[in-house]
Amino acid sequence: MIRSIIVDDEQACIDRLGGFLARFHSGVVDHVASCRSVEEGMEAILQLKPDALFLDVQIGEKTGFDLLRQLPAVPFEVVFTTAFEKYAVQAFKFSAIDYLLKPVDPDDLQHAIGKLQEKLSKQEMSAKLEILFHNLKTMEGASKRISVPTLHGLEFLQVRDIIRCESDVNYTNIFLKDRQKITVAKTLKEFEELLTDYNFFRVHNSHLINLTHIKKYNKGTGGYVTMADNSEVEVSTRRKEEFLARISGL
Repeated sequence: MIRSIIVDDEQACIDRLGGFLARFHSGVVDHVASCRSVEEGMEAILQLKPDALFLDVQIGEKTGFDLLRQLPAVPFEVVFTTAFEKYAVQAFKFSAIDYLLKPVDPDDLQHAIGKLQEKLSKQEMSAKLEILFHNLKTMEGASKRISVPTLHGLEFLQVRDIIRCESDVNYTNIFLKDRQKITVAKTLKEFEELLTDYNFFRVHNSHLINLTHIKKYNKGTGGYVTMADNSEVEVSTRRKEEFLARISGL
């Protein structure tokens, strides 16, 4: 059973989320407390020692981040509830931290709870929160970091250091500037959704490339690009026109 606390300054939001937990997840989640301020949340966390925290981003004049920064450690999982617009939601995605957009949708909640059941270590959650704080402060794409799960734990990468991503069925191989290769149990489509706004382009069904690391484009039916690591990546015929339009603006 996952012991959870909700921290949100809006009673209607607490009632909605608490109602979904009671109605659909009573056998999995034990909702032990609801708090409407950072101070109440701190007290409840220290007393009840939850497994998970459903944490509003904006809590009165303070934020959920203010609460987390006051803790010496984060020995629980965090799911943010937020009405933030897309630019801030990207920070949550890059940090591999779960979030729920308000008003909370029951299907999204079910997905988040499924992920909550995959236990995270204290060290991993603290590292993810560090990346989140970093990305919320510096929204420029070049300074972004991304956390990716590997067989050995988590790898923390600068987006600007990624040269290309290559699909391997349900896995993705990430190739970095230092010639390191990292294999991640996520599909290429997931990385495409995450990185497209940061100057990445999917030139082929199996390849997503960082446009800033192109050395040369070679003409052909679709052609191919030579990347900074001297790898050669095919450009599919159907993506060629859009690709040429993108690189013409570089």
